[in-house]
Amino acid sequence: MKTLPKKAIRRDADENGPLRRCIATGESLPPERLIRFVLSPDGVLTPDLAAELPGRGIWVTANRDALDKAMAGKGFSRAARRQITPPPDFGDQIAALLLRRTMQLLGIARKAGVAITGREKVEAQARSGKIGVLIAASDGAEDGAAKLLRLAKAVKPDIFYVHWLSGAELSLAFGRDNVIHAAIAQGRLADRFVMEAGRLLGFRGKLN
Repeated sequence: MKTLPKKAIRRDADENGPLRRCIATGESLPPERLIRFVLSPDGVLTPDLAAELPGRGIWVTANRDALDKAMAGKGFSRAARRQITPPPDFGDQIAALLLRRTMQLLGIARKAGVAITGREKVEAQARSGKIGVLIAASDGAEDGAAKLLRLAKAVKPDIFYVHWLSGAELSLAFGRDNVIHAAIAQGRLADRFVMEAGRLLGFRGKLN
């Protein structure tokens, strides 16, 4: 899979480096591969998916295993230097938030005219080499998706391929029925979508 592109994310004044350390794994990674958490004024652990909220950030690798490890090992409490008890369904809550952000970005790309759907349109765009992200519904026909991917990779080998959103989710994002194939043109919105879709995959744990 193509590596997620570097993103410009606002950093706290006390977090000046390009990498962040995951409290669960101890690994230092680019911010776009992690999820930032902060404590609200009343002490509630809050996911800060946009990395914009004030306060000292607590960072966890963007996958469910890392979050489960942080919760089970009291990683959040150690990082916050106070007792933190996330809800049992915290992972599901974050997965839902990531899905919402991913679909919102797809909707924004559609309104901006850089996201298309429909097999013929996607195929024509793939031949042009202008696709930044190729998207196929996870519950669509595998042979059709594989054919489009081969075509796209023949022109642009490093194309990013997203196949963990369902047809219903894609249809909702595009505001139309029966969306199976879609694409986003190269550019800023494609890069943002790649980051959010990559983090979502980590929390889904398996394809739809």
